[in-house]
Amino acid sequence: MICAIEREQRRRARQDKLARYNTGRKRHKKQIAFHKCKKRNRWVFGGNRSGKTECGAVEAVWLARGCHPYKKNRPNVFGWVVSLTMQVQRDVAQKKILEYLRPDQIADIVMVSGRKDSPQTGIVDQIVVKNAFGGTSVIGFKSCDQGRERFQGSSLDFVWFDEEPPKEIYEECCMRVIDRRGDIFGTMTPLKGLTYLYEEIYLNPRNNPEIWYEFMEWSDNPFLSRREIALLEQTMDETTLQSRRYGRFAAREGLVYPEFDESVHVIEPFCVPPAWQETIAIDPGLRNPLSAHWYAVDYDGNVYVVAEHYAAGLDIDAHAAAIGEICNALGWKRDAKGRIAALIDSAADSRTLAAEKSVCELFYERGILADPRVEKNVFAGIERVKSYLVRGNGRPDLFIFSHCVNMIREFKSYFWGRGEAPVKRDDHAMDELRYFAMSRPAPTARPHTETPLEKDKKRRIRHLMNFRKGARVLK
Repeated sequence: MICAIEREQRRRARQDKLARYNTGRKRHKKQIAFHKCKKRNRWVFGGNRSGKTECGAVEAVWLARGCHPYKKNRPNVFGWVVSLTMQVQRDVAQKKILEYLRPDQIADIVMVSGRKDSPQTGIVDQIVVKNAFGGTSVIGFKSCDQGRERFQGSSLDFVWFDEEPPKEIYEECCMRVIDRRGDIFGTMTPLKGLTYLYEEIYLNPRNNPEIWYEFMEWSDNPFLSRREIALLEQTMDETTLQSRRYGRFAAREGLVYPEFDESVHVIEPFCVPPAWQETIAIDPGLRNPLSAHWYAVDYDGNVYVVAEHYAAGLDIDAHAAAIGEICNALGWKRDAKGRIAALIDSAADSRTLAAEKSVCELFYERGILADPRVEKNVFAGIERVKSYLVRGNGRPDLFIFSHCVNMIREFKSYFWGRGEAPVKRDDHAMDELRYFAMSRPAPTARPHTETPLEKDKKRRIRHLMNFRKGARVLK
């Protein structure tokens, strides 16, 4: 009797794919991070077969069922699953949703075409799902080829985009979730290059606090064969590999700093010791943004970008006041007369017919000693910054505090042009970063020095091994 019960439990467990996913047997760390994120506009940019569609389908089913393990659940949820075409809907998103719903969890199915007793072979319009609160939820299916008009009017708790939708459909769906404070989430492989989602989500130029994203790649999925990964890599050029393996946005001209990795180089702020304070670097602008960043260097030569002032349309008085306020907040070093030292673009030392004083002179009058003696060789500066991003031993020497959002954005959008120079657009922080980097020596690979703790650990291991050898001899 007990054996029969255990067999039935195993049979039910095999049928309940959602339960297996929930126990962690079919998911990986980045999928869990996606599910735990509380932000309302979140995206997974993933390579093919990285597990992105799985987590999108599970998120939709959890929300509809009212059994999300990481979020506040709601009764009677209404959400959409948006695919590029009806055929793609049937073969991908619809198939995944049906796999994660047991038959006893489905109250009804409304079909566009095909039979409801065999929904896998047809096109589903809606699935009515039994909600854990006792009511029912609805998962509706939409395709982008239906046009924007078919996305109007509804009030939604969530929208899941399976792959990148046209901009007008994305914007319309954002309107659908406003009154219910619903969620937008998407899972996609960025094969179209630098699209509006690259600007809206990845660069996040308006610093929307509700936007979150994660990259998934083949190696994140523990269920992929390493041999198959190696074979696929050999068939792709670098740009295709960036999209299809790493899920990264790629342009044919290429990023200037592909070495930049937010998960490595962006860190949370901490209190910087006064002895680490180095200088401020400024790329001046009046109509264009003025970019200023505060740089600190620790005893090992690691560089930290600890604060930023980035603003356009202000006069010198406003910029100088903002720089002074940040210095006061940081307790930034000043000279005996209370003046602040800074590096600045050499062009700031020039006077024009329209101005009696140079920018350097204007800053000087406001207590900022702006030094224009900077090295402006673009290629040398880029190579120096690269050497700080990845040292010879593979470890970085440059870290950026997470609130320096404009420098982080420029790192992600700084591309080579069709010629031999970077595109001159949104590069103000990149310019003054080069000025600072060129004022410093190039980082060198430093040999690892054992800490007292590591030395003590080795000593104890040697003592233990010698004791065991002695015990064997006595025995």
